[in-house]
Amino acid sequence: MKTSLTQELTFIDLHPAAGDLRDEVLAGLRGTPKALAPKLFYDLKGSELFERITGLPEYYPTRTEIAILETRAPEIAELMGEDCVLIEYGSGASRKIRILLDALGGDGRYVAIDISKEYLIESTARLADLYPRLDAYAVCADYSRPLELPEAALEGAGRRVVFFPGSTIGNFAPAEAQDFLRTTADQLGTGGALLIGCDLKKDHAKLNAAYNDAEGVTAAFNLNLLTRLNRELDADFDLSTFDHLAFYNDDAGRIEMHLVSKRDQSVCVGSEEIRFAQGEAVHTENSYKFTVDEFQTLAANAGFESDRVWTDENQLFSVHFMSVR
Repeated sequence: MKTSLTQELTFIDLHPAAGDLRDEVLAGLRGTPKALAPKLFYDLKGSELFERITGLPEYYPTRTEIAILETRAPEIAELMGEDCVLIEYGSGASRKIRILLDALGGDGRYVAIDISKEYLIESTARLADLYPRLDAYAVCADYSRPLELPEAALEGAGRRVVFFPGSTIGNFAPAEAQDFLRTTADQLGTGGALLIGCDLKKDHAKLNAAYNDAEGVTAAFNLNLLTRLNRELDADFDLSTFDHLAFYNDDAGRIEMHLVSKRDQSVCVGSEEIRFAQGEAVHTENSYKFTVDEFQTLAANAGFESDRVWTDENQLFSVHFMSVR
């Protein structure tokens, strides 16, 4: 479905159907171990909670990535080219893209892709107001699956550039990340480019603190997933009977987030009963961390070659500009 919201903003709804969501959730909860995809975090409330997380003192990735982008924006804009079409996966509040749009002069073409419909429309509409010369498209879709980009956004445009900030690539297992990047390379085509943020391996205490903030916002974000299932899938999770658990798994090189049942219990998701043992966990997110060399090798195996890489002085975070080989 395509809807023109304003002269500057076009909305395209490719959101998965409710039946698809139910099937995916039940498949995850029937599994051993139980698991749910991190994309399920991002209803309107979840998106708002994540924006709160990005401002927490313990959560270094957002402010570090923003600082890198601000410092390198002129260089990045030159690499992208004046007539590029910017395609952002997981656009969220659209804060980081403004750094790039400013460096490009505030016009051109921009495609925001996000799974949270209300948040996507709200943030992209604000962006269109800020940049009246920008030809903006808001696409509500699961970008982890292949999708068709709006033809109007691509027609006559220059270089296609995917912007994938926030180290969201770390939510994919390595093999899945490579497949995702290969699909992205195919979508971009010859001459296309990828600007991507990647969290780096570092002191374990700093990593654990980032996902266990003192205010409990990350815990609320994790538990809100159950609230969404209660609302959208007629489930009856009692949030008071689940705990947030996050820790760095050194062997796997990743932060893991789980929701742990405090007692033996049964939960209904629609008409289906799901049983939990005391201490049983639902694995809700992985966040893989990389060295620069590890990520460049992963991307190279998916068809990208590294043009530039930038890090902060403390080696907390990296931003890569890569071209389709």
